[in-house]
Amino acid sequence: MTTSTAAPKTDYVAVLTAYLSFIVLGLPGAMLGVAWASDKWPSIQKTFNLGLGEVGILFVAFTIGYSLASFICGRLYGRFNSSTLFFLGSLFSAAALAGYGVMPSWFLIVACGSLLGLGSGILDAGMNIHFAAVFNARLMNWLHACFGVGTVIGPILMTFILSRDGGTWQTGYLIGSGAYMMMGLLFFLTRSRWVNIGRGTHEEGMLSAISARSTLSLPLVWISLGIFLAYAGLEGVSTQWVFPLLNKARGIDAVTAGTWLVILQASFTIGRVFFGFALAYFKPRALIRVCTATLIIATFLFIINPIPNYAFILLLGYGFTLAPIWALMVTNVQERLGPLHGANAIGFLVAAAGIGVGVFPAIAGVIAEHSSLEVIPVVLFVLSFVMMVLYEMTVSRSARDF
Repeated sequence: MTTSTAAPKTDYVAVLTAYLSFIVLGLPGAMLGVAWASDKWPSIQKTFNLGLGEVGILFVAFTIGYSLASFICGRLYGRFNSSTLFFLGSLFSAAALAGYGVMPSWFLIVACGSLLGLGSGILDAGMNIHFAAVFNARLMNWLHACFGVGTVIGPILMTFILSRDGGTWQTGYLIGSGAYMMMGLLFFLTRSRWVNIGRGTHEEGMLSAISARSTLSLPLVWISLGIFLAYAGLEGVSTQWVFPLLNKARGIDAVTAGTWLVILQASFTIGRVFFGFALAYFKPRALIRVCTATLIIATFLFIINPIPNYAFILLLGYGFTLAPIWALMVTNVQERLGPLHGANAIGFLVAAAGIGVGVFPAIAGVIAEHSSLEVIPVVLFVLSFVMMVLYEMTVSRSARDF
């Protein structure tokens, strides 16, 4: 692993703070999967009398803020104190989720979506840059396992709230706002523990001088952008549309569908924890190949739905094998590009992921509204295949081509 700082790698206070922040980061998106549409409970769709596909507007708003923050993160973290930016990202997100809880109109909710994207992008891209530069792939995998913990807690929390008499989706988002406020306080209290990456040695000082254009001239960056778009689409589409697919199209009752969504989110976490250990015994290339092939098989089976009452097994396998790809690809890019281009590139990759999370669920929703929710597993199959092809393109080219 190429590192850009001489700081010790065993400051577990910083590591644990980062892990807590990614648990919180995982809450809002997973909560939306339950809060948006339900036949039985109060929902955002019912509150504002919206069409099923109009969630795409919120995704686009979020994506604009998220992608903007992620795109410039490489340079921001080369110039400013990391803890300051983490603190600001947490406060932006807290304010946005508070807005979700109190705003009286759909337009204002959408505006808060952009602010949530900005805060999430600062925290997500910045922490990925920090871990890729300072820590190893195992800790990176566990960082994203913590994000998975948040995506498990999110639907559990929202399902619990909505299933209670008088429960509303706004309450869930206010709780999420409080969690982000807590993280802002933790980043402030631990500010002295965060290494200022990109600042110190001559080579590290060059980080802020590497232009975006220079990094974007590298073919590996563009192929990796495609991989991260597809990956984020797989995670975003499944998180947003599995619950409506099961509940509305396949006749699974709301509580069971919510439970199966939790199983999907839990599988992301279990996979990231497992593969954090497995990296000591298997080559990353072999793991990625096995995982992408399994994703194609799982999504194809989800299309034909051969075991309707046990589809959660497919969701478990899907999430488990999708889980390690993000961390493996981020550390691969950092190792192949080194510290000078790595920070910019990771910021771009997180921005691409933000676009994927926003665009693909929105596209899937529009297609589903004009056809059927059964199109969702087809979208997942196509994205899995594209991701596999793009990864093989990076393998087939020698290191000097990048």
